[in-house]
Amino acid sequence: MSFQKQLFLLFFFLCFTEKAVLADETSILLSIKSSLVDPLDRLQDWKLPNSGIGNTSVHCNWTGVFCNSNGEVKRLDLSHMNLTGSVSEEIQNLRSLASLNFCCNGFSSSLPKSLPNLTGLKSIDLSQNFFVDTFPVGIGMASGLTILNASSNNFSGEIPEDLGNLTFLESLDLRGNFFQGSIPKSFKNLGKLKFLGLSGNNLTGQLPPELGQLSSLETIVLGYNEFEGEIPAEFGNLTSLQYLDMAVGNLGGSIPAELGNLKQLSTVFLYKNNFEGKIPPEIGNITSLQVLDLSDNTLSGEIPGEISRLKNLQLLNLMCNQLSGSVSSGLGNLTQLAVLELWNNSFSGPLPSDLGRISPLQWLDVSSNSFSGQIPATLCTVGNLTKLILFNNAFSGPIPAGLSSCASLVRVRMQNNLLSGTIPVGFGKLGRLQRLELANNSLTGQIPNDIASSTSLSFIDFSQKPSPIVSPFLHPHHSQSSKLLGLR
Repeated sequence: MSFQKQLFLLFFFLCFTEKAVLADETSILLSIKSSLVDPLDRLQDWKLPNSGIGNTSVHCNWTGVFCNSNGEVKRLDLSHMNLTGSVSEEIQNLRSLASLNFCCNGFSSSLPKSLPNLTGLKSIDLSQNFFVDTFPVGIGMASGLTILNASSNNFSGEIPEDLGNLTFLESLDLRGNFFQGSIPKSFKNLGKLKFLGLSGNNLTGQLPPELGQLSSLETIVLGYNEFEGEIPAEFGNLTSLQYLDMAVGNLGGSIPAELGNLKQLSTVFLYKNNFEGKIPPEIGNITSLQVLDLSDNTLSGEIPGEISRLKNLQLLNLMCNQLSGSVSSGLGNLTQLAVLELWNNSFSGPLPSDLGRISPLQWLDVSSNSFSGQIPATLCTVGNLTKLILFNNAFSGPIPAGLSSCASLVRVRMQNNLLSGTIPVGFGKLGRLQRLELANNSLTGQIPNDIASSTSLSFIDFSQKPSPIVSPFLHPHHSQSSKLLGLR
């Protein structure tokens, strides 16, 4: 046989093979469609032309199908299409598939057992569906996978150990499922991982110290599980970490001082656990910190003065602990502080006298403590103060006159203190103010007339035991929770 004839036959064979492969991918996609329920007919163009298979690359123009230069399906994006039904086992035959996206549909079936055969996948997004049963073992064979998002589904069982083989994985999101068991220790191999989301499952056991080896981690979200034990000191090695969420669980022991090594941290959520002991002063070394929420634990001792170093701090929530002592005057120098919640502790002494003077203070709640002294006159200097909650303390002196001209106020609760003097004129003119509680203080004089003409106030309580405040329009024997006539 001549060389020219051999070359012709080879060319014919390659062309025939390529057409057969492409025709086969068309058939695979049609098979996948047949197992889907498509009530909005989003895949109406998934059909053969009247002339039959004809153009072998016809599938490359179908909705959600993206092909490579050879006409092979490289990306399948069926997200946000209101699809239900099931995903066909035929999907394993899309051999060139690199990206698979079923996000935001209504699938309530299990995943095809053949899914792990797609070893060329780089990205998988199954999020916001109702997929059930266990997550397929074998996905770890897709050695080039960089993104795996299976969040907001109904997966159960244990997290497959073989996910630790995905050494190129940058984002692993399994939040909002029913996974149980412990975090696989094999996760220590995920050296490129930047995002780890496991919150909102039924995971138990202790946090693996091996996670501290993941030096690329930027975000770790483990809250709303049943983890117990302490935060491993090894987590202090996560020097790239920016976001740490371990809220709502059974973690306990002391908060490790090693967290102070994490200089890039901006957010720390450790609320609603069983942490005890003192707040480590090393927290003050995290100068990038913007949000610190340690509420609902059993922390004791004082607020470390080092917290005043956190010049970027926007939210500090220490409510519902066993903290005591005074509040450092340095908190008044935090120029970004918008939310300060200290309620239900045993704090005493005065609040910082310049609190709110140079910060966009929006929410201050220090109720149910033993604070004393005068209410700082600077709380609404910047004009952002929305909620001022001071009840059940020993604040004394007058109500700062500036508060009655603070247009941003929505709620003021100062009952059960030792406040004296008269109620400043102006609260009734604040268009956003809905609740004003000043009961059980030592206030004197009359209730300002503007209160009666307020169009926003829906609840007021000015009652006082044993002698109610004299008012020209409220009878002294009205109930303690008084609503003015005409108010909504």
